Amino acid sequence: MADQEETEELKLLTQWKRKKGGFRASMFIFVLSALDNMGFVANMVSLVLYFYGVMHFDLSSSANTLTNFMGSTFLLSLVGGFISDTYLNRFTTCLLFGSLEVLALAMLTVEAASDHLHPNACGKSSCVKGGIGVMFYTSLCLLALGIGGVRGSMTPFGADQFEEKDPNEAKGLASFFNWLLLSSTLGAITGVTFVVWVSTQRAWHWGFFIITIASSIGFVTLALGKPFYRIKTPGDSPTLRIAQVIVVGFKNRKLSVPESHEELYEISDKDTTVEKIVHTNQMRFLDKAAILQENMKPQPWKVCTVTQVEEVKILTRMLPIVASTIIMNTCLAQLQTFSVQQGNVMNLKLGSFTVPAPSIPVIPLIFISILVPIYELFFVPFARKITHHPSGITQLQRVGVGLVLSVISMTVAGFVEVKRRDQSRKDPSNPISLFWLSFQYGIFGIADMFTLVGLLEFFYRESPSSMKSLSTSLTWLSMSIGYFLSTVFVNLINVVTKRLTPSKQGWLQGFDLNQNNLNLFYWFLAILSCLNFFNYLYWASSYKYKSEDQNSSPIGLKTLNEMPLKHNWEANIGGSTQD
Repeated sequence: MADQEETEELKLLTQWKRKKGGFRASMFIFVLSALDNMGFVANMVSLVLYFYGVMHFDLSSSANTLTNFMGSTFLLSLVGGFISDTYLNRFTTCLLFGSLEVLALAMLTVEAASDHLHPNACGKSSCVKGGIGVMFYTSLCLLALGIGGVRGSMTPFGADQFEEKDPNEAKGLASFFNWLLLSSTLGAITGVTFVVWVSTQRAWHWGFFIITIASSIGFVTLALGKPFYRIKTPGDSPTLRIAQVIVVGFKNRKLSVPESHEELYEISDKDTTVEKIVHTNQMRFLDKAAILQENMKPQPWKVCTVTQVEEVKILTRMLPIVASTIIMNTCLAQLQTFSVQQGNVMNLKLGSFTVPAPSIPVIPLIFISILVPIYELFFVPFARKITHHPSGITQLQRVGVGLVLSVISMTVAGFVEVKRRDQSRKDPSNPISLFWLSFQYGIFGIADMFTLVGLLEFFYRESPSSMKSLSTSLTWLSMSIGYFLSTVFVNLINVVTKRLTPSKQGWLQGFDLNQNNLNLFYWFLAILSCLNFFNYLYWASSYKYKSEDQNSSPIGLKTLNEMPLKHNWEANIGGSTQD
């Protein structure tokens, strides 16, 4: 009788999988990714000119305002990840924050179109104040919150459409991240060419208006795909589960860790609806949280399960990987600030056509749009035959390649700046071509292709099932800290070099790039990136993948008996979208 019920449940599960999820559902997410990223990247590369030319910030203040905005955006992705893991499902979270994003874009459009909302030039680092400042900073804060929330929920929602424990769908999951990057890249190409051209050559408010309409269409498209999605219901608060391990572990700090992990507390297979994680011997001190003392009833905040402890171990092992990618994102910030300002004083002519300086990132984007299909269709199948890994190479190997390329990009950027500055000082009327910047942009674009996708897939695959969104947001946390660190470096470099240089002027100070030493700043970042790569090698080489843990023990994934009851699957097949 039990075998017959298991067979029926398996049939229902298979039927449900075929009806929901997969690449058919992902297509709606790819459309949103393309349309939303079109506006995001257009703003990312051009807002520094809007701040400088329209809102009258000076060079370093406009750069810092943008990096602070970008840092806040990626930091707030943690909010979206937390909410979608705990309170709302990822689909609802994405639409909720998407509405905030569209509202903020509409406010920016109104601000750009209204001259009375533009400050008068004052010759100071910032001229924004009063009611103008309220409108300006409110729109930026809402935009950061909206984009961040979408970033924190959209990627894991797309990955939810694939079952990573199914060998065939595991390959689909690896491919999903590559095609997501391609869709984002195609949208970005439109953003940095057409939208940027409209913003800089016609009017800023028309550029913001186009972005607002495109994002609106993207979120409507996402909503239309609801019948095809696998929508997973949120579970217990991931931060609460982490806090419980820390608190109980501290209470039990004087206890001795049992020699055998079988003496630690873990709920039985029949009592759990959460994927159990096998015990590992790393960070044994955390195991004290799973010690069930005599005459104590198992209760939250008194004892934790082995699975809870292992969730904290996984996140702890991830943190050095996150930290090792921060410097690369600091380098990325320079390509969206100082490199754009470089391009603005270079020869922008392509024949009779004037190329907007923020459009130069189209070069690496074109590289990526060509390389992603080649990587996915040719390299990955070839590498799979050798490594037998669903992604061809491991996620951490992919990240390592990107870190090496970022060192090369910053080194090249320094030499290009020397050539640009020397020519400008020698003959200001005949600057070098804007396309000299394509070297640093092209190399870094390929680096980003390897690192971004590698990190997203790494955090999604390795994270506990209850923390998929929050863990995936660690990618955006790295970017956030990288952007904030850029602001710190710019200010710190200016303060230190102002005291040390004979001219008493900081490397990055003032309004004239030709009087600065931007090349030295680029090389400073190149040296830091090189040192950071060796730090990354240490942590990546010692990292133990979760899949290795699962394969090393007979106690592994849930059996069919541990899956939801039969009526739950029937409800799903009957039309419910809740998983």
